[in-house]
Amino acid sequence: QVQLVESGGGTAQHGGSLRLSCEISGDIVSLDDMAWYRTGPENARELVASITPAGTTTYMDAVKGRFTISRDNAKKTVSLQMNNLNSEDTTVYYCSARIKTRQSPDYRTYWGQGTQVIVSP
Repeated sequence: QVQLVESGGGTAQHGGSLRLSCEISGDIVSLDDMAWYRTGPENARELVASITPAGTTTYMDAVKGRFTISRDNAKKTVSLQMNNLNSEDTTVYYCSARIKTRQSPDYRTYWGQGTQVIVSP
């Protein structure tokens, strides 16, 4: 059974920083793309940042230059460094990863439980 466990959420002041981390465990054969999403308008999940196994990254426009995604393939973790936070960053953040397990021959997307980020004025 695969588990993604997020940590690092909480409250930060406007202009402050937080670092989110996600640890992946289970009977994993291979990790593909990893990403951070957040709940956006109308409760839709929007892609914040993604990273390929080789380290190629993409970011949504609203966080470019402020957020940095990184991964440690050996430790099976993905992190999101969030700097210069503003009120629009207040929401729930989810990590996700495309994972191949011994039980499944194909990659499937797995999700963490979510972690709340609150940016105070």
